[in-house]
Amino acid sequence: MKNRTIFALLLAVILAVPVFAQNNSTPQSQPATSQASSSQTATKADSATGKDPLQPETREGFWGHVNPFARKKYVARQTQPIRDRVNELDELTASNTRAIKDTDARAQQGILLASAKANEADQHAIDAGNKAQAAQQTAQQANTRLNTVEQVVTNIDQYQPTTQAEILFKSGQTVLSKNAKIALDEMATPLKNQRGYVVEVQGFASGRGQAAIASSQKMAESVVRYLALNHDIPIYRIYLVGMGNAPTAASTSTGEAKPKRITGGRVEVSLLKNNLEQLASTGTTSPQDQQQQK
Repeated sequence: MKNRTIFALLLAVILAVPVFAQNNSTPQSQPATSQASSSQTATKADSATGKDPLQPETREGFWGHVNPFARKKYVARQTQPIRDRVNELDELTASNTRAIKDTDARAQQGILLASAKANEADQHAIDAGNKAQAAQQTAQQANTRLNTVEQVVTNIDQYQPTTQAEILFKSGQTVLSKNAKIALDEMATPLKNQRGYVVEVQGFASGRGQAAIASSQKMAESVVRYLALNHDIPIYRIYLVGMGNAPTAASTSTGEAKPKRITGGRVEVSLLKNNLEQLASTGTTSPQDQQQQK
């Protein structure tokens, strides 16, 4: 009788355990259902990988609630999706890191290139400013030269006397004396390689009429011959005239009021210059100006 009672109690306990487990599983299914419904509202865009969120396994069976110790395969099966998702997140993080580094490198390269272009543009601007300043200086110099040339050209036919010499002859002679040659040498020597000058030679002789004119002409010709042969002065630069016994201008040093006639042979030699030398010097560019123009 006692054995039967014990057997009946064990059988009642065995039959009551599934009922108890079923009762316990019913209220727990509601939060799982609510969790599943809330997880279904999440979209792929809410996750970093672009995949659906992980869903917990709801069908655990009877032993999933009853067995107090989880099996190794069960734990591996439950954690494998989590590990896969973690690995995907690691790869995504690494890819984002590489993309950020690449973007930063390109940005730094672009900044350096922009800075180099800006420096080059500044240098071009400085060079352009220097060239503009040099061009302005050249224009000012050209304008100054042009004004000088205009002034010189205006006065090109204006000859001004610079040097004068008086050559004396004895009566009836046309030969140059030693003093006459020295005076002509002092006047003619500086004229070598010069331009813009003429030599005026006027002969005067005592007497009257054609005889005085012929005598004065011969004395003037002797002076011209000496200048052409001994100093290579071109003939076209010498103007000769025999004045005979023509009156000369009154001397301002003696205070004479009337012109006087000469009593002996005499030749007046005058050197006259215009502004042609100044024009030539103006047209010549100095080495400094040539360097600035380059």
